[in-house]
Amino acid sequence: MTIPYVGTLAWIETLNLTISEDWQAWFVDGQVAGYATLYSSGEAYLTYATVKGGGHTAPEYKPKECFAMIDRIPDNTSC
Repeated sequence: MTIPYVGTLAWIETLNLTISEDWQAWFVDGQVAGYATLYSSGEAYLTYATVKGGGHTAPEYKPKECFAMIDRIPDNTSC
């Protein structure tokens, strides 16, 4: 199953969250790996991240970038 970009952004808008960090590139090995936005509501955070060139099955086509994205979650950073 794929996750639609436009549909996901529309859903996030319905949550009425504050943008803490607007779209910014995140990097792997000095190259742009994707883009992320950090949203917040009080002490709760939501990071919406994309994987550049990931297609419909990003872990298949961009495994290094996907691992880096997931590996950064405990740091509470936006990729």
